[in-house]
Amino acid sequence: MAPSTSSPDAPSGFATAQGSLYIVSAPSGAGKTSLVKALVESTEDVRVSVSHTTRAPRPGEQDGVHYHFVDRETFQAMAAEGGFLEHAEVFGNCYGTSRAGVEALMAQGVDVILEIDWQGAAQIRRVMPEAVSVFILPPSRAELQSRLRGRGQDSEEVIARRLGEAQAEMAHHGEFDYLVVNDDFDQALAELRAVFIARRLRREAQIPRLAGLLADLLA
Repeated sequence: MAPSTSSPDAPSGFATAQGSLYIVSAPSGAGKTSLVKALVESTEDVRVSVSHTTRAPRPGEQDGVHYHFVDRETFQAMAAEGGFLEHAEVFGNCYGTSRAGVEALMAQGVDVILEIDWQGAAQIRRVMPEAVSVFILPPSRAELQSRLRGRGQDSEEVIARRLGEAQAEMAHHGEFDYLVVNDDFDQALAELRAVFIARRLRREAQIPRLAGLLADLLA
């Protein structure tokens, strides 16, 4: 794994800095989930936010790992109290990102990723405009269609519908800070990781981390 810049076990003179919030969006078939999974596995202090939902757990899903499963009454109470950074209802089920959960992780120096669509991203920007957003694109329409068809689970009608939905999603690429094309997976992963590394090296992020070192160097 890459060395941590905000680990509690860092050498003397280095302090934990506030983590950053990242939004990662993409159309179905662009490879977002695989890229994010690889990033989290290969980079210290990066986690994916676990959403709340009112839908029932599917076989193999664990509460607190895949989702926080709550009833509709609990979800609505959280929403009314401003407990979500973003939330939406999809096919009769509610989904939301806990404000307290995200802020707690960031306070520990963890960079938090939200895997959400462009509409959720727009909600996040309104309440946390400092969030960094990345949009993952496929290398071509033909490749996107091939990936969707390669799953071997959907009819041509469903594939055509998903292509239409993907095009509508990609039309919002201009609302994001960074664009990464997932043609070669390793290259796309390196580019996505570069966004995180560059963010951690900003002056305002480094000064709290390096306070002890800077004091010693400038003594």
